[in-house]
Amino acid sequence: MKICIFCSANHGIDHDFFDLTAELGTKIAKNGHSIVFGGTNLGLMDCLAKAARESKGLTIGVVPTKVEENGNVSTSMDVHIPCADLSDRKSLMMDKSDLFIALPGGIGTLDEIFSVTAMATLGYHHKPIILYNMKGFWNSLIAMLDDLHARGVTRKDWRSYIQVADTIDDVMRIIDQAAQG
Repeated sequence: MKICIFCSANHGIDHDFFDLTAELGTKIAKNGHSIVFGGTNLGLMDCLAKAARESKGLTIGVVPTKVEENGNVSTSMDVHIPCADLSDRKSLMMDKSDLFIALPGGIGTLDEIFSVTAMATLGYHHKPIILYNMKGFWNSLIAMLDDLHARGVTRKDWRSYIQVADTIDDVMRIIDQAAQG
């Protein structure tokens, strides 16, 4: 499977997130899956790509022009797909991936999660979406999504589109289920 990972491109975050991200990249690669990521050499993105590549996994980077211009292109990608901007990047990542995982991240990661989920709610895809809730990182988002559902502004329970995984074992179980069909 080609597994798209959305995550932070910042360095100044909880160091445990880097350890857990490296563990995920390693496990995904050792299980024969490829990683699709944002193609930067920053933060969790860089950590993920390095770990997957060190474990002989295929890494596919989708790199916007601005990332190229700023010199922040990862050297840990096997396939480099250039794109115009973040909207183009999201579309390409969605097209090239079989499953999506959101690790800790900021506004860009939220944008990616919501774009992929909105597309799923309209039936554009039926690919699994996972919030990897490392150390409870997504708890406030989970509470907000529950509140939106309780207020009736979502057509269906958001959990019918997004699965929450609190551990790497939970993530790998969801990946294995998706890989089996």
